[in-house]
Amino acid sequence: MDFILQPWPWYVSGPLIALVLFLFFYFGKNFGVSTNLETLCTIAGAGKLSDYFKTDWKERDWAIFLLAGLMIGGYIAVNYLSLSTEIDLNQTTISKLADLGFADAGKTYLPNEIYSLENMLTLKGFVILLVAGILIGFGTRYADGCTSGHAITGLSSFQLPSLLAVIGFFIGGLIMVWILFPLIFG
Repeated sequence: MDFILQPWPWYVSGPLIALVLFLFFYFGKNFGVSTNLETLCTIAGAGKLSDYFKTDWKERDWAIFLLAGLMIGGYIAVNYLSLSTEIDLNQTTISKLADLGFADAGKTYLPNEIYSLENMLTLKGFVILLVAGILIGFGTRYADGCTSGHAITGLSSFQLPSLLAVIGFFIGGLIMVWILFPLIFG
């Protein structure tokens, strides 16, 4: 059990990811999660409101199972296969986050200062999550895919648009961490 409870090294997890991608390519599928929102909207009847959702959702029904598997696997991994929920962050990062008011920095993936129900119901918390959701949703559709789809599938199949998208994601992350994050939480 100790083997499965420890983080797996790159030389185990990397080839496993490559195997999954190979299977996706072999069966003519693309790995990505963001298109599942379109599929769920189509199933829910959004095609009555917008022609964008008038698609045959049965062509992507396999992706709903992938999404469900990702969520179930993540739940099992965090709740049953993890010895600790603490994150191995650099001490400098933890102290800088603590200076911004994040008391649990390095102890949880979802900081209470953003994701607790109490903070989500404040004006600041609501606006942060609303704007973040809109930007992520718009960016995902504008880039024609999410970070996992571009960085894993797109780069592994040598697609120039995916390389440009990943560079954009990286630049956006740097701007967020070094400029916007201190302005919002400082």
